[in-house]
Amino acid sequence: MRLAIMQPYFLPYIGYFQLVAAVDQFIVYDNIKYTKKGWINRNRMLQNGKDVLFSLPLKSDSDYLDVSERELAVDFNRDKLLNQFKGAYRRAPYFKQTFPLVEQIVRHGETNLFGFLHNSIVRTCEHLGITTEIRASSSIAIDHGLKNQDKVLALCEAVGANTYVNAIGGKELYSTPTFREKGIDLKFIQSKPFEYMQFGDAFVPSLSIIDVMMFNPADTIRTCIATNYELI
Repeated sequence: MRLAIMQPYFLPYIGYFQLVAAVDQFIVYDNIKYTKKGWINRNRMLQNGKDVLFSLPLKSDSDYLDVSERELAVDFNRDKLLNQFKGAYRRAPYFKQTFPLVEQIVRHGETNLFGFLHNSIVRTCEHLGITTEIRASSSIAIDHGLKNQDKVLALCEAVGANTYVNAIGGKELYSTPTFREKGIDLKFIQSKPFEYMQFGDAFVPSLSIIDVMMFNPADTIRTCIATNYELI
């Protein structure tokens, strides 16, 4: 059984969904510390030919809370965020097919950050035809005080994984011999370039999956998710 584990991100780039689709079970960390400078509650979209940040505003709180303990800001203006997407992509060829999903995600009534992000990941996977089982890390019976590689190994053993697939950016964090000792094959996913037309301007890579869906038909996206990577 192939397993992958990642932090939750808000409408992440296509490589995130390649990872989800490449495994049988995908665990999303909910009981890890929220990091301000990461991509947990923000991402990038295309606006006037340039990459622009969009984000989920959070309630002011302690910097030491886990993702599952953070809340969306009370004054989070969902209409404002939707109008930002609409202004950026209303002329995109697949706007009509994609915007209902964006609206469903943004208007989701959950105020807990993890709950909101989890819903966005699940809904996007459904839209893209990804059927991988998605679980929250806290629902799995391990010692959640473990850190880094030790926690990953514990999660692998708890769910019976014999292959662990990680994003290529974490290659230096894990030891192949250590995984092998536990009977687990360690793999890394390397996305291949995926370039497409964006209003005829110079291509801006690595934007939110929303950008991919606005400019590409569903079949093209599903093929890219299923095949446009290497496991090394």
